[in-house]
Amino acid sequence: METDADAYHYHVIRRALDAIDAAERELSLEDLAARLGMSAAHFQRVFSRWVGVSPKRYQQYLALGHARARLAAGASVAEAAEAAGLSGGGRLHDLFLRWEAMRPGDHARRGAGLTLRYGWFPSPFGEVLAMGTEHGLCGLAFAAEVGREAAFADLAARWPEARLEPAPEAVADWVAAAFAPGGRPALHVFGAPFQIKVWEALLAVPSGQVTTYGALAAAAGAPAGARAAGAAVGRNPVAWLIPCHRAIAASGRLTGYHWGLPVKRAMLAWEAARAEA
Repeated sequence: METDADAYHYHVIRRALDAIDAAERELSLEDLAARLGMSAAHFQRVFSRWVGVSPKRYQQYLALGHARARLAAGASVAEAAEAAGLSGGGRLHDLFLRWEAMRPGDHARRGAGLTLRYGWFPSPFGEVLAMGTEHGLCGLAFAAEVGREAAFADLAARWPEARLEPAPEAVADWVAAAFAPGGRPALHVFGAPFQIKVWEALLAVPSGQVTTYGALAAAAGAPAGARAAGAAVGRNPVAWLIPCHRAIAASGRLTGYHWGLPVKRAMLAWEAARAEA
């Protein structure tokens, strides 16, 4: 499980994003550290602990040009899905997590009869809210940009008839697995057939790579459905585990992310830097 220090490091990164966006040129280590009110040595240590590469290299990962380059260099989602052995019918294979889909009737009842236990936890990308049933995680929401109240309301609204119970100990192991290398948390989620196909396609995108909404739509069997694929991405109930942050516009632009664009940029840069490190 990540420590409170990791949440602090994310907030440093968040402030760095603002400084980088406001600058008209690439900032040196000393310039960036000064804008954050930190010594260059301290800033270097924060980056080394959080992501494993230098601030200069990480700054390059944060640039939108990097996303465009990764998009140009990467295989299509369809190719990645085929290589991973994913079926065209929407069956989710066990890639790095276990999936237990809710029956359609569970969804139709809007959560009636279900008890969702939840807790707040530190993560590499700020505070995260986790909700789960007795079978696995059914929701992950990042609160660093949207705030605790909005994050909680969003997840709770997906199951308005469910009983909500604060019990962080009930979901703590799954959350720890979610952010651990090779972790395999159990999931208990529901999606419409097209949504599941899009989520399946997202799972085929390797860490450190990106894809487009159009490519996701094609992989889900609807080549003209880029907008519908974007909506399916936005309805992903377990951010990070189903990696909706890896979807970008065909131009390479980072479009809206449910939990805030700074979180999305930090996730993409973190994955790319970790892959290199």
